[in-house]
Amino acid sequence: MALLATLLATGCGSGDEGATTSDGVPLVAKGRLTTCTHLPYPPFQFERDGEVVGFDVALIDRVAKNLGVEQHIVDTPFENFKTGAFLNSGQCDLAAAGMTITDERRKNVDFSIPYFDATQALLATADSEVTTLAEVRSGKKRLGAQSGTTGESHAQEQGFDPVAFESADAVLNGLRTRQVDAVVIDYPVVQGWLKDPANARTFRLGRSIDTGERYGFSVKKGNDKLRAAIDQVIEESRADGGYERLHREWIGPLPKGSG
Repeated sequence: MALLATLLATGCGSGDEGATTSDGVPLVAKGRLTTCTHLPYPPFQFERDGEVVGFDVALIDRVAKNLGVEQHIVDTPFENFKTGAFLNSGQCDLAAAGMTITDERRKNVDFSIPYFDATQALLATADSEVTTLAEVRSGKKRLGAQSGTTGESHAQEQGFDPVAFESADAVLNGLRTRQVDAVVIDYPVVQGWLKDPANARTFRLGRSIDTGERYGFSVKKGNDKLRAAIDQVIEESRADGGYERLHREWIGPLPKGSG
């Protein structure tokens, strides 16, 4: 059973200076592993019955347990994950937000080993015949994406000027209210949306877009001890079946060849 994750208000300051675990891992607050995220982003992190849960949350709970502390979660703007601002200011120990590892982001933060292989998906309204970005272009349709994400970047690289939404929920609402005709967003998020029968009737899943993306957890540059503790959990979880169990619980069965 995963440890409970406590949602803290955005804008909280740093905790106890010099706090460390028994293994010498530095923490911003004594007795807790403080995680920056951006809510909601199901199935990786979202609120359910007043608790923050999801695939990322469960993996980092295991890190916290190994360190002998509990995880606490801070909801922050996604833009800060690219700059490492909340890590550098001492507000959080790590960032976990379904975040793609990129060379640009590596300039500002250190990443764990990859923990998830991701692709982008094109989602359109059910009455639309759009299934590809080429059809979005030829049909002069309006395209949307979440601001600051690799989905937005990919759309821009393809020559689009997508409507930017602040959160994954806002992306879906923009499509539902016809602010846009189609959106580009991470495929696992779309999988979660379409589990809802109402969404399955409202939206049409287009072709997946394989951009070679892999997710990682990030820490402040030079925080090698915490990064190593996270890497250890990712590797152990894959070896002992824990990763597959969490994947099945929050996302679905592992694709063949994954592990």
